[in-house]
Parts: sequence; C-alpha cells; structure tokens
Amino acid sequence: MQNRTFYNEILTEHNIHPLYKTKMIEPQHSLRGVNPSCGDDITLQLNISDDGIIEEGAFFGDGCAISQASADMMLELVIGKNVEEALKLKDIFLKMIKEKITDEELEMLEEAGSLQDISHMPSRVKCAVLGWRTLEEILKDGEKSESVTTE
Repeated sequence: MQNRTFYNEILTEHNIHPLYKTKMIEPQHSLRGVNPSCGDDITLQLNISDDGIIEEGAFFGDGCAISQASADMMLELVIGKNVEEALKLKDIFLKMIKEKITDEELEMLEEAGSLQDISHMPSRVKCAVLGWRTLEEILKDGEKSESVTTE
C-alpha cells in the first residue's frame, strides 16, 4: 500500500507542478512524440552542449497524467547528464517497464522508478514510455526531426 501511495504522490506532484513543461525559445533539438492509441501528444525539446551534456530540456503537449509525469521525471533525471548516460537511463527505464530490473538499477531512476507498477497495466505502458522513446530518437539522430509514434 505504501508503494501505491508513493506512486500517487509522485504522479500528482509532477502533474500539478511540472518542472519542465514549458516551451524553449530556440531549442537545438525538438521532436514530437505521439501515442495514437490514447491521444498522448508531446513535443520534447533539448539543448545539448558540444561535449554531449544535456544542458536544458522541456516538453509541452497534452496527454494523460502518466505520460506527462513520466516526461517531467525523465527530464529531471537526464538534464546535466551526457548523452551516453541518458541513453543508459532510458534503457533501464524500459527494462523496468518490462519487469526486468535490479534494485540498483531501480535506484538509478530516482522518482521515475515510482512508475514501476505500470508494467502491470499494459494499456498504460505506451503512456509511460512516450517521452523516453522520444528522447531516444533525439539522442540517436542528433538532428531536428519531425515526429515519432509509439506503437
């Protein structure tokens, strides 16, 4: 029961007071992520330094509480990290959603680890991973893109 309470508190906090839900003026990278099955639609924006550090990030758009909170938690976690570290955290998050994660890896996800129980809600998995898949596409491509769709 305490786990469920923690999950609800974190989810609520990131929805009522998101730290990164805004529009950047001139982002280096911007990618729209869409989940057509439920209507989640976010645009992720990043500024990455020449030495590969994610210096600034934001997202905007509409969607369910899970997609919005997950994107906010993701940005809180990856800003200040280099691209390789951010991709590793993305891999760990996706492993968590598939229920294949160690306690050490879960700890690395900080508040994003509160979404661990989403793995038991198949219809909500796409909501939780939308921001992370969008991040992956930006970091893999390294250039401005149009959009990514989660299937």
